Amino acid sequence: MQAYNRLPTSGQSSPQSPPSSPLSRSPRYRSRTSKSGRSTPKTITQRLVWFLLSFLLKRQGIFLFAPLLYIAGILFYMGTVSFDIVPVITHRPPPGSVYRSPQLYHKLRPEMDSDNSSADAISTIWKHSYKVGEWRPCINKSSEGLPESNGYIFVEANGGLNQQRSSICNAVAVAGYLNATLVIPNFHYHSIWRDPSKFGDIYDEEFFNETLRNDVRIVGTIPGNIMERFDHNMSNVYNFRIKAWSPIKYYTDTVLPKLLEEKIIRISPFANRLSFDAPPAVQRLRCLANYQALRFSDPISNLGQTLVARMKKLSVNNSGKYISVHLRFEEDMVAFSCCVYDGGDKEKLDMDAARERGWKGKFTKRGKVILPGAIRLNGKCPLTPLEVGLMLRGMGFDKSTSIYLASGQIYDSERYMAPLLEMFPLLQTKEMLASAEELAPFQNYSSRMAAIDYTVCLHSEVFVTTQGGNFPQFLLGHRRYLYGGHSRTIRPDKRKLALLFDNLNNGWKSFKRQMLNIRSHSDSKGIELKRPNDSIYSVPCPDCMCKVNKTEDSRSPSSSSAT
Repeated sequence: MQAYNRLPTSGQSSPQSPPSSPLSRSPRYRSRTSKSGRSTPKTITQRLVWFLLSFLLKRQGIFLFAPLLYIAGILFYMGTVSFDIVPVITHRPPPGSVYRSPQLYHKLRPEMDSDNSSADAISTIWKHSYKVGEWRPCINKSSEGLPESNGYIFVEANGGLNQQRSSICNAVAVAGYLNATLVIPNFHYHSIWRDPSKFGDIYDEEFFNETLRNDVRIVGTIPGNIMERFDHNMSNVYNFRIKAWSPIKYYTDTVLPKLLEEKIIRISPFANRLSFDAPPAVQRLRCLANYQALRFSDPISNLGQTLVARMKKLSVNNSGKYISVHLRFEEDMVAFSCCVYDGGDKEKLDMDAARERGWKGKFTKRGKVILPGAIRLNGKCPLTPLEVGLMLRGMGFDKSTSIYLASGQIYDSERYMAPLLEMFPLLQTKEMLASAEELAPFQNYSSRMAAIDYTVCLHSEVFVTTQGGNFPQFLLGHRRYLYGGHSRTIRPDKRKLALLFDNLNNGWKSFKRQMLNIRSHSDSKGIELKRPNDSIYSVPCPDCMCKVNKTEDSRSPSSSSAT
């Protein structure tokens, strides 16, 4: 008896045969399969492609000619293009090669003027100084008498106000260390500064001598009996030509024996002739000279303090707090930098003339290559008044902020100062604060005018430096000495600024965020400890100052009198 088969049967199947695959029974599958079991294209396009692929696979050597076929196709295509109309390709000048700050200012100004989010920035700028305790002056004076002198040292202090100041302090340190008598330094007249001032015209000579009385012998003139040996002619005195940054050991090994032999020596020039890295005894004398013994003469000090009082009165809305800015955009500074701004042919003629006048032939030597764009990107271009204004507004200082501008004669001042005055209408200079009669005694003396600026900058709540040099470096240290070790100084990264001022795609919020970062970085770097190669005149901690813990009730005004 056969079993009943419930599945339907086809003509070719039997109960013993396996069931056929559903896919093989699909009409769609059968239509794609030839009798030989291979898929065959049906359309003409498919057949043509199939033929070409088969031909190429059988003769692979033809691929060697593919590059030639490609080039031939390109040439054929170019032959079909009309060159009457050529696409214009505009190349953006490389970063830094064009002075774009005016365009950036015009773009950002609407949002800048409507931004009211940074009120009272001047009162909240310094935060770091209160987190790590304070430093206070602690320079020990000698109370013992001085031994017999080994001889007289006469130095010539060259340069501007603060380079001369460096020479004075270093001379005090060398004379004290060698147990010599220091002759009041002679100021070398220079064609750049054109200032014939003597020591007593700028500094209080009597106070200087009295402060150093137990540490260094100081005289105004060399005794006649010694000068008789040299026919009363200082040029006949043996002159040491000392290398820059010489260690104190050079003075003890080389200078001292000659001093003992001659009883008088001359060192000219003397700027930067003593290494920053020196024994504590040398550093103590440097500290004593710079921060305590050097005080400006009464005429300079009195006018300086008067201008400070006037700035505080103008800043009554900010509790008497004001910003001071050291701006170096005088004609000679712009010329020396070799940077290009937006003055066109007139600027080029002015700068070429200034370079030839001040540094004859230095910038026109054969083979001399000057790359203004690279100079700007390297942070070496003087900031313009407009750039200083943009930076300060970005840092949160608004139109109500009083600014004191310490500067010489600004190049093309009417044009370059206009945007800064738009951003800070309360801006002042010594010429604006003082009357012509008050300034008259100092008018033709660059060092005395710089001393007035120094005094007003020293007592500002915020000091902004825009260029290197001795003036900001000495102020940096002096402000640290006055304000518990914190410099309260904004020192912008000019490389970063160059890129930001060059970027016209920047919006106000992004620009402001970058400026606030620079401001915060300056705050964090306000307190620094001197490293071996740092100048004690800009970093007085710890050689001239001692650490005070926050818990100690030792906060008292500085005894510094060098103002």
